Amino acid sequence: MLFFSLAALLFGAIMLMWSADKFVVSSAVIADHYKVPALLIGIVIVGFGTSAPELIVSAMAALQNNSAIALGNAFGSNIINIGLVLGVTALIRPISVHSKIIRKELPVLIVVTALAIAFVLDYQITRLESVTLLACFFGLLGWNIRQGFRYRSDALIPQISQELRQQQLSHKRALWGLLIGLVLLLVSSRILLWGALNIAQYFGMSDLIVGLTVIAIGTSLPELAASSVAAMRGEFDIAIGNIIGANLFNTLCVVSIAGLIAPIKTEPSILYRDSIVMSGLTLALFLFSFGLRGRGKINRLEGGILLCIYLGYMVFLVVSS
Repeated sequence: MLFFSLAALLFGAIMLMWSADKFVVSSAVIADHYKVPALLIGIVIVGFGTSAPELIVSAMAALQNNSAIALGNAFGSNIINIGLVLGVTALIRPISVHSKIIRKELPVLIVVTALAIAFVLDYQITRLESVTLLACFFGLLGWNIRQGFRYRSDALIPQISQELRQQQLSHKRALWGLLIGLVLLLVSSRILLWGALNIAQYFGMSDLIVGLTVIAIGTSLPELAASSVAAMRGEFDIAIGNIIGANLFNTLCVVSIAGLIAPIKTEPSILYRDSIVMSGLTLALFLFSFGLRGRGKINRLEGGILLCIYLGYMVFLVVSS
């Protein structure tokens, strides 16, 4: 049984990464076909779209009364996105931050992170709090759409335009890609969740630990692939914008949708362990991106710091569980 669960976990994660990429690329091509501004495509479709796996997996977990997995998946993905994804990306190639939009979103990410942590002070997220988070998400989405139409010159625009030119997809193929990507996202998420729950049951792991580790890593693979490839191409603002957008989406949309399906009850460790690590990494990202002496650049040393924090956190999780 353990072998089949591990196989399902691996297969589900690989299919999840492929289907998420197909979904995001097809969505971007369709949006470009209808003359949606490149900046809006980069902020909303690419930034939020790579978190589609987190949304689907967390919603399925909530439907199965495993709401702690949903919260662990969201918080764990945020930690992985900054610690592992950005850490590895900066080690591959130091990341310079030029986009004004991205610099505006970083303080928003800090406020959103603080709000989510405030909501779990009583070790639960109620439906009312979920509605509040979802309302904040739609407010942020409206602001992003306004910024996308307002700004005609931003460092992110040429990078997104270049990415769109490299996609050899017709409108018809993009529509099929969108449909196939969405269907496979649903299927692969179900396979991943089944494998993870069986493994957790076998080793006696709590739902929260499963969400923070196995599922969070599996659902964060699209961000890792997208950001590392963008960095190697020199598209630094795409690399970091992808992470900021994904973390905003995870905190506001993923948690709220799961909380609306079933109120989330969690463990005290979400406060004294996971929230501290998530907020610490978010603050470090803010400081590194703005820079202490002007223009921000996440260099290899800072990337190594982020990665070491994540690895230390994972070791602590494994030992304590």
